[in-house]
Amino acid sequence: MNWKSFAVGAAVGAVGGIVLSGAAKDHKTASPEKVLKSVKERFKEDGKIDGSWISMKPESFKQHTFETQVFKGGISRRVDGELEQFEFIADVNSGTILDVYPL
Repeated sequence: MNWKSFAVGAAVGAVGGIVLSGAAKDHKTASPEKVLKSVKERFKEDGKIDGSWISMKPESFKQHTFETQVFKGGISRRVDGELEQFEFIADVNSGTILDVYPL
């Protein structure tokens, strides 16, 4: 093997690695901690938060023909002295809240 072939192979490998690295970064999932923080900030607008949780392991979620991976979590707060509890579902890829429902 000559040096010219080696250099071309190394350059192609380096460029391929950079391209694949960039593609992998584009497919990162949302941080469960950031999703929970976002939900808590929205709920704090209406009352003090008593507790919150989020599952760190994504789960499969299917509604009608829509299927994705989600984080599930919950939050409780007090409004006018009454305890309110909610669960939420957030998209793993974007962190977007897909649903919030009372318990």
